[in-house]
Amino acid sequence: MSASHHECDVAVIGAGPVGLFAVFQFGMLGMKAHVVDTLEHAGGQCTALYPEKPIYDIPGYPRIDAAELVGKLTEQAAPFDPVYHFGQQVVALNKAADGNRWRLETSAGTLIDTRVVVIAAGVGAFGPHRPPLPGIEDYEGKCVHYMVLRRQDLAGKRVVVAGGGDSAVDWAISLSEVAEKVSVVHRRAKFRAAPESVNRLHALADEGRMELVVPYQLAGLEGDGETLDAVVVADLDGNSRRLEADVLLPFYGLAMSLGPIADWGLDIEHHHIAVDQQTCLTNIQRVFAIGDIATYPGKLKLILTGFAEAASAAHAAWPLVFEGQELHFEYSTTKGLPGSG
Repeated sequence: MSASHHECDVAVIGAGPVGLFAVFQFGMLGMKAHVVDTLEHAGGQCTALYPEKPIYDIPGYPRIDAAELVGKLTEQAAPFDPVYHFGQQVVALNKAADGNRWRLETSAGTLIDTRVVVIAAGVGAFGPHRPPLPGIEDYEGKCVHYMVLRRQDLAGKRVVVAGGGDSAVDWAISLSEVAEKVSVVHRRAKFRAAPESVNRLHALADEGRMELVVPYQLAGLEGDGETLDAVVVADLDGNSRRLEADVLLPFYGLAMSLGPIADWGLDIEHHHIAVDQQTCLTNIQRVFAIGDIATYPGKLKLILTGFAEAASAAHAAWPLVFEGQELHFEYSTTKGLPGSG
């Protein structure tokens, strides 16, 4: 990918719900945002881990699915024309020549010169724990997936779910309603999910609506590199089975890390970034942190807290972007949105 060079008022690292709401808050104060995320789409953990699971603590929504919430937040940010850089990780943060800007460099070679940086990286950059199967890379994104965006995409498919935690169990139960066949592969008979979910899983297996393949582990894939024909599993004695399959969903959890952010000289406490509670400013000039990655005494790790921190950071950043000017704040009911008048 060829390198590109951009300038903006604020660079947001992380396109999860809090990062998206930060785009809106900064936009309401007239600041243009660029957003960088390691995933290929907006939503962060909401999209990657539980897009169809309901969230109950969003004001005004007694219940809203995670993917729908991300859609609403993206729509809310859209009037401010944010520029998204997906599938990229910020690998370097350096002071620009004038001393009042930061230059971010991504893994794709993208350069972003910005007056303010907002780290909204949730638990940090994360990716799936991939099973060590020869040739699995050829199938990834085609018939091997580490997340499910829409269960309807798997309707009528023969699906093998591998893993024994909440994600594996929850998706196996959900997909049993739409898939042709669901096989759950786990290395032991005991699952690590919520007891109610485990009971439901066994009930569905007893009803013949899915198969529990235990104790087995993934051993190989059969197919042409594009289309999957079967998943080969083996028990601890080396006995193997062949499970006909169209799709493999390995749910072995995520590898989470602050990545290069950990080397920027930030005040990091137990994988979280310490900030000033009032402004969300870190110990580094013009760098803010909001959402789950930010910490301070008495912090409540709620999505609502992250939304409030986005607003606090935007107001604290305004004089850094518009130096020497005075902010005449107006509520959205008075000001409206771009193009709404």
